[in-house]
Amino acid sequence: MPGTDTTPWLDALEMTAWRAYVETYADLMAALDADLKPHGLCVGDYQVLVYLSESDDDRLRMCDLAERLQLSPSGLTRRLDGLVGGGLVARVDADDDRRVKMAVLTDTGRAVLERTAPHHVASVRRHLIDLLSREQLEALATAFATVRTHLDDTGPRSPAGEAT
Repeated sequence: MPGTDTTPWLDALEMTAWRAYVETYADLMAALDADLKPHGLCVGDYQVLVYLSESDDDRLRMCDLAERLQLSPSGLTRRLDGLVGGGLVARVDADDDRRVKMAVLTDTGRAVLERTAPHHVASVRRHLIDLLSREQLEALATAFATVRTHLDDTGPRSPAGEAT
């Protein structure tokens, strides 16, 4: 689509890299979701359990968990509803401020995470890690660390491209 404007269009390599990412990401997440389904989880649920398990006392403020998951407050509520209903996560008041709600990993949630983790790691290996050489993994890690740093430095953007 290059025309007479000054848009810096993607060259063939850039387009190939971009398309490969865009066209693979959703399929990779679907494959990981499918492998978690027999365990009663999806990738989003699994992420919640991991973040809580890595936190002090297996708990996070709801606002902090929403930020890590990149969800709105209502999105987090929907994400947690099933986990709370299944007894994997509890919502409790913060000890020091009743206005603050905490998400807490339950003993049942920890057991499900520990039982599911080996299957999830095997899935990640089968669908990504074992397909790549060490050099490709290093390049992937470096590339996404660079993108992550850029996004962290520039802050969230609205759909129109303005900083929010």
